[in-house]
Amino acid sequence: MFEQGVAARSSPFQATAEHVCVLPSPWGPCQQQREEEESQRRKSENNAAADMDLRSELLKSIWYGFSALDLEKSGKVSKSQLKVLSHNLCTVLSIPHDPVALEEHFRDDDDGPVSSQGYMPYLNKYILDKVVEGSFQKENVDELCWTLTAKKNYQPKKNSSFVLSDKDAFRLWCLFNFLSEDKYPLVMVPDEVEYLLKKICTAMSIEFSGVELDDFFSQDSVQQSGITVWTFLEMMNSGKMTRGIEMGIISMAIEEVYREIVGDVLKEGYLWKKGQLRRNWKERWFTLRPSNLSYYTGEDRKDCQGNIALDGNCCVEVLPDRDGKRCMFCLKTLSKSYEMSASDTKQRQEWTTAIQTAIRLHVEGKKSLHKDLKLKRREQREQREKRKQAKEEELQRLRALQEERERKLAELELLKEAQKQAQVLLEKDEQRRRQQHEQLQQALEVQLREAEEARVSMQAEMALKEEEAERQRKRIQELEEMQKRLEEALQQEIKARLDEEAFRYAQAGLLAEEEDKMKALMSLQEEQEEYILKTEREKQELKQEMETKSRALEEAQRQLEEVRANRHRVDQDVVAAQRKLRQASTNVKHWNVQMNRLMRPIGPGEKRPSLGSSFSSFQIPTQRDPGLRLRRRSGSEDQDEESKENVEERAGNDLEKRHSHASNGDMNIP
Repeated sequence: MFEQGVAARSSPFQATAEHVCVLPSPWGPCQQQREEEESQRRKSENNAAADMDLRSELLKSIWYGFSALDLEKSGKVSKSQLKVLSHNLCTVLSIPHDPVALEEHFRDDDDGPVSSQGYMPYLNKYILDKVVEGSFQKENVDELCWTLTAKKNYQPKKNSSFVLSDKDAFRLWCLFNFLSEDKYPLVMVPDEVEYLLKKICTAMSIEFSGVELDDFFSQDSVQQSGITVWTFLEMMNSGKMTRGIEMGIISMAIEEVYREIVGDVLKEGYLWKKGQLRRNWKERWFTLRPSNLSYYTGEDRKDCQGNIALDGNCCVEVLPDRDGKRCMFCLKTLSKSYEMSASDTKQRQEWTTAIQTAIRLHVEGKKSLHKDLKLKRREQREQREKRKQAKEEELQRLRALQEERERKLAELELLKEAQKQAQVLLEKDEQRRRQQHEQLQQALEVQLREAEEARVSMQAEMALKEEEAERQRKRIQELEEMQKRLEEALQQEIKARLDEEAFRYAQAGLLAEEEDKMKALMSLQEEQEEYILKTEREKQELKQEMETKSRALEEAQRQLEEVRANRHRVDQDVVAAQRKLRQASTNVKHWNVQMNRLMRPIGPGEKRPSLGSSFSSFQIPTQRDPGLRLRRRSGSEDQDEESKENVEERAGNDLEKRHSHASNGDMNIP
């Protein structure tokens, strides 16, 4: 049953998402639309693959529960037990339970037990098809199935000096299910067993020794194709792999590996984080997963202080030391930037690399790093098997050639013996038979030489194939390094574009300020026209008011000229930013030429290369900075109030002068 359920859904495991660096499309909207459709198609394929992965993992756990209920090992389970199992599965999977569905599905077989083939359609239709990822906890399903199967199959020796706790055994069972092959009954191949033991030893900070593991697999030839989970737990309970280590250390190591592989935790640890409002530094416990970065008050992870969602728009930048903090780096998202500080340079490098890995997984549409690594290890094992099979075929062909040669040598010996007998029996025809013998010997020598030449040419061909494989491996490494350099150049170009956008926002602000000044000038002109009409009735007041408005107009024009001069300077800054952007694009194009010359890793303490230095040294605050917008708003309001006070003061002075001129009788009416 479970073999058919997994075999029908094995295609998503073979689908691999390629890492594509998405750049702006130069072929117009049609090509861009096709690229968007291709991207949507890949996302849908990745989502379908994720659903198949989730179903496959659930089937592994449910298989143990079904097998535990099969007490007679006949492949059938009673309907009452399946009712209880189905109800519990619906509870832990957060699915509404239909109590009559099982009865209706098996109404033709009311008395007899149900086989695995008969239960599989009900399981798919009424349970697995209704599962929604994220609505339940996978660990609850595992605990339910572990409780059912451990009572029957897991019975460690209580009198033994080394026995795993139930919690550690459960976590090892979950790790075994994750790393096991998608075939039933579930087994783990020796390579995956060695991989898991190495991870546990690394978590305990000890060196893994494969001698005990090799001895364990060499004892039984059947186990070389894979071991069951109960054999694996028995091997762990024997203490041969972890001699002289305390149980507490082993439990902590198993928990760490469990959270890393099953819980998809890429990295955990303490970091100093700068606040968003108070801008003070606090130490937090960070947990990194492929989809988010969460931080808590402590490593018990009870009080979550925040959750940073990771996507393709996020990036990590190393910052210089400041504010008394060292080993700083910054995680930038579309909405915020998070500044953090690590304990040392190694921790900063590990954190930046882990965050970049999480972003890469999100861009590629992958939800689990270890599932991807598991598939890659499986592909490597298949390639090794293919190479091994090819070598065996080559050895068989060489053995066949060797046997052919020996057969021909044996035939030659027989011919020589026949020649001697013929020489004794036929003395009269000795010369003629001798000539025939020499001719036959020459023909055989030619055949031997041809066989030897064929063997030499075959060895040369094998050597050429090995050299070609080595060149291909080196070429793949060079392409991977080139891809990393191109990604760095792309990040620099994106930063330059953001700087250009900031300049454009500044220019828009100055244009709005200029428009406000023009409106104020127009209002002053309207007021001046009103004062001219009033001078027809009162000549003295009109002249003084005209002089006041004229001075206010000159002051407003002078302010307008200053605003225009400011706008001209901002335009020059925008032109300079565009020129730097073009220089950054030129550097990106020139990078492909200079890459092989600069193919040297930058060590700690070394200076950065000159390429891209203009982008790192030229930083302009963006319009999104709330402090900058507040300062600009307050500055513009102060300028408006000063301009209004100057206009009113000058209008009063002009009015007084007009009154004085009117009293002297020299007022001029326009």
